[in-house]
Amino acid sequence: MTEENRDFGLEGAPVRTESGRSSASSEDHPADQERRGRPEFFPNEDGPPILRGATSPQWEGLGGSQDPARQPDRQQTARQPVAWHEPDALPRPGDAPGGPGGPGGGQGAGPGIGLNTEPGHGPGGLPTPFGPPPPPPQNALGMGPNWAPPPTIPGGPAPGFGARPRGGPSTGMLIVVALVIALIAGGFGSFGTYLLTQRNAPQGTDPDYTLSIAPTGKVNRDPDSVAGVAAKVLPSVVSLEVRGVREGGTGSGFIIQGGYVVTNNHVVAAAGRFGEITVNFNNGKSSSAKLVGADPSSDIAVVKPDQVYGMPTIELGNSDQVVVGDPVIAVGAPLGLTGTVTTGIVSALNRPVQAGGEGGSEVAWINAIQTDAAINPGNSGGPLVNGSGQVIGVNSAIASLGTSAQSGNIGLGFAIPSNQVRRIAQELINTGVAKTSRIGITIDTNYTGEGVRIATVPVQGEETVEKGGPADKAGLKPGDVITAIDGRPMISGDQLIVTIRSKAPGDKIKVTYRRGGEEKTTTVEVGAQSVPNPQPS
Repeated sequence: MTEENRDFGLEGAPVRTESGRSSASSEDHPADQERRGRPEFFPNEDGPPILRGATSPQWEGLGGSQDPARQPDRQQTARQPVAWHEPDALPRPGDAPGGPGGPGGGQGAGPGIGLNTEPGHGPGGLPTPFGPPPPPPQNALGMGPNWAPPPTIPGGPAPGFGARPRGGPSTGMLIVVALVIALIAGGFGSFGTYLLTQRNAPQGTDPDYTLSIAPTGKVNRDPDSVAGVAAKVLPSVVSLEVRGVREGGTGSGFIIQGGYVVTNNHVVAAAGRFGEITVNFNNGKSSSAKLVGADPSSDIAVVKPDQVYGMPTIELGNSDQVVVGDPVIAVGAPLGLTGTVTTGIVSALNRPVQAGGEGGSEVAWINAIQTDAAINPGNSGGPLVNGSGQVIGVNSAIASLGTSAQSGNIGLGFAIPSNQVRRIAQELINTGVAKTSRIGITIDTNYTGEGVRIATVPVQGEETVEKGGPADKAGLKPGDVITAIDGRPMISGDQLIVTIRSKAPGDKIKVTYRRGGEEKTTTVEVGAQSVPNPQPS
């Protein structure tokens, strides 16, 4: 048995029989040859699929019964050419009513269509290998008396083979639509970018616009102005660099008579006996320096540079004449920024401040001048001057909100009064050490009442009132409550200590105290703590 060839979609393709010969002949009508090989019982796009190479094709899912007994033997049935007319076409001359082949060409067919409706046969009485055609759908509408599948377009694909699906756009149309959408989106994006850039673009620019030249005039300032005072004191202010065996630091200072430089003890403490101290002057020159002496209890130190390069000295003022509200200027090198000037006022006087004590060092007790002039790390040792350019204090400490040693200014700076600085500096230059003022009593730190009470219980085997000391000579007893010194109320032990420390040994002070509910007054001559042997600088 030869292979069957059913190329229904090719115009003029013959339908091969099982014997291998073509069923078409030269005597066939041209229309018959054109319609040859096309199924007739389905419209163009509703026909069943044609299965190639299948040995026993079957109908599937069409609802018709398939009775093999009713299917004729294909080998015994010869295929006949099939032809039909176009819809509404008139029969060709010579055609008998009922379709090609004359009468009896079909049973029950409509005009112009020769169909064999015998079960198991296709159009024109041809047997179909697929069995009987499926039953028509229910409620189907008639297609008219002359209905037929659409004709084949000459030169184009046969209906149902390679035709474009109904209702779907072509690939080219999709590409065109995508391009149009992309162009529209790009246009909107460019327009939005333009609006955003134009909003921030400079407006009203003028390439020909020019400003007038800077005016010339007087550059000198009034000597009493901040600028005038700063110009006067800046040449006398220095910065210090300290290099010790284990640590170092920086700070500020100022030049006094004899070419000495006053600074804070905590600035030069890192140098010790084997460190190096360098003094940097306002004119940009530097010189090595030696430590003359230091007093940890007052936080004052004096160094002597090898050279001062003719730089001027600064005058020490009288801190007892300072009042709250006086304008002041702080000068120094905060954070290594030399020649920095800040201004403020005196915020308070006689403020008890404890400074130092880190690493086991001695605590400094300062009866400080409080100021709101900006003081930062590096300002330590620099001068706090009044409106005349006189030193009224040495900047020493600042208050901070945290515990970091590198915290900055919050408007609470403290300076050692110049009168105390004068005495300590002179003692250091004279002897290398300074005396610490005292009256010989021990304070009761557990007392919370008004004033400061002298302790009643000996501390570490020592009497709370030193026998033969200044307080003992003035008649003070353990348990007495000191309420004022020189008329200034004492509200805490710290305040009593800094007040005594700010006095010079030999000064006489008026002490008001209370004993047994009775208030009394006495005069105490300030003494001095034992002075250790001077150490060579």
